[in-house]
Amino acid sequence: MSRARSRSRRGHAAHGEEGGDERWLVSYSDMITVLMALFIVMFAISSVDQGKYDELRNALSSGFGQTDLGRLDVTEGVVVPPEQMPEVGPTPQPETDAERAALELASLEQLRDEVEAALAANGLAGAARLTLDQRGLTIGLVTSEMFFEPNRADLTDRAEQVLDAITPAVVASGYDVSVEGHADHRTGTYPFPTNWELSSGRATQVVRHLIATGGIGPERIAAVGFGDSRPLAAGTDPDALAMNRRVDIVVLSDAPESVRQLLPELLSQES
Repeated sequence: MSRARSRSRRGHAAHGEEGGDERWLVSYSDMITVLMALFIVMFAISSVDQGKYDELRNALSSGFGQTDLGRLDVTEGVVVPPEQMPEVGPTPQPETDAERAALELASLEQLRDEVEAALAANGLAGAARLTLDQRGLTIGLVTSEMFFEPNRADLTDRAEQVLDAITPAVVASGYDVSVEGHADHRTGTYPFPTNWELSSGRATQVVRHLIATGGIGPERIAAVGFGDSRPLAAGTDPDALAMNRRVDIVVLSDAPESVRQLLPELLSQES
């Protein structure tokens, strides 16, 4: 009887010792749980969300005995109160035709300067005659025989160089363009029976080049032939004839007629 009790007491003691050895598992489990919770929190705030961040911060603050701090402003730099912000209104629009004309002239003058700069940058300074008038900006391809040979509508290499230089500025301006061909007074011969076909052919060649190479939209450009009805120079000497074999690229002002009528007066005041 005593032996059985002795064995029973030894068995209980051994079991108690084993239970004492396993108590470290409780602390280990608590640590794993805390680490898992930490990683979950880090994952949750890895995508910045101001609302979630505020909630988490306030929850942690409350857990450590602090009060709710509300929304935290993490903006860098100087924050100007709304009442001190300047009022930004719409851009003032011109109210009179005179003001509109001044703005239109400034726009055309800027385009003229851009075309001149493009020609100069390509070694072609003075290769085109640039004039401003009521219609807009006229870029005249007229200098000796470097643009068109007699009774020919084909563009020379020099003409293509000039067109390639001026086209980017003309395209970017957004204005419509009228390409106007002219011929000298001599009667046309094959393959152009009259100067009307010859001048129209010259204008068409320029239009084709501006569309195919320059990238201007076909809806913005037109070809016009004036024959020999609008000469620049009088006489029959070679220089006068060469001056009249030309193409004018007219960048058309899109301002109302009442505004365009004021452009010549503004130009005279500037000159």
